[in-house]
Amino acid sequence: MDTKYGFTRFTLTEFEQWLGTISVSRVVDKVQEHHTWSPRYAQFTGNNHFEMQKGMRDHHIGHNGWADIGQHLSIFPDGMIVTGRPMNNTPACIYGNNSRSVCIENVGDFDTGQDQMTDAQKEAIVKATAALVRRFSLAPVNTNNIVYHHWYDLNTGQRTNGTGVTKTCPGTAFFGGNTVADCRNNFLPLVEQALTGVPFAPSVATPTYGVVVSDTLNVRVSSSASAALAATQGPLETGAIIRVFREENGWYKIANSKEYWVYGKWVKPVTQRTVNTDDSKGRAGPGTSFEILRSFMKGETVYVHETSGNWSRIALDDLWVNSSLIG
Repeated sequence: MDTKYGFTRFTLTEFEQWLGTISVSRVVDKVQEHHTWSPRYAQFTGNNHFEMQKGMRDHHIGHNGWADIGQHLSIFPDGMIVTGRPMNNTPACIYGNNSRSVCIENVGDFDTGQDQMTDAQKEAIVKATAALVRRFSLAPVNTNNIVYHHWYDLNTGQRTNGTGVTKTCPGTAFFGGNTVADCRNNFLPLVEQALTGVPFAPSVATPTYGVVVSDTLNVRVSSSASAALAATQGPLETGAIIRVFREENGWYKIANSKEYWVYGKWVKPVTQRTVNTDDSKGRAGPGTSFEILRSFMKGETVYVHETSGNWSRIALDDLWVNSSLIG
């Protein structure tokens, strides 16, 4: 493990160990798989991981106008894994679908006829994904919690499973293809195999969930306004979904293994639900006369902020679904 330009480079084993030591206070319920397309294998010399990662960050900031590199992790042809955007920050990877995701950029162009993925990279992608599934308790593994960029329309952010205006990302030859069926038949069984025999870490308690309603919310090391700010966790932003593991004197503990606390006044309770039918419509208000803003796929996780009659609001702003469509 070594660092440069603010990034850390791991072997697969080091990454798995590191992932178990960090505290992530935002809710994660998806792992996104991407390919970089550019840079690709031709630019990799075997020891320029940091320079390539810095180049991607410079492009994302200077050309795209983003605040940081888009992805949380980059996995290189030799199987090394390099950190990018901090895990506690929302990535910039799939338009409209980033808030509860971890983004992996797999270095290379994996469209048919382009880079041929090395065995070392294949192993690292599968096992790093499995490690994230384990870390964030995403079982059962399915195509709602492990997703490909190709499944989302670039203009609307709607999940279309590959129709409309989409990228080929993570590549038409990524583990046999980029369709939902390809993922289900070729990639997910490998992730399941990597998880075989490895139990999920139990939570200390069944968590509840909340949404941050202040512009920013400081995270402190104990349940007091005079406590020090958490050194490795910056303020939470409006709309962030958090797990609440314990309440004490009006403060919420938001990490299982760390003493990270926020003042409960600025957190409103939400309820985790799962969409139970395909193509569920999200509307601008609680009724069928309101504009359709987006659609949800069966199995997607949503968080209910309030109900009105037979309708549930699932965002801080007006995004409503019929309550019969979520279970």
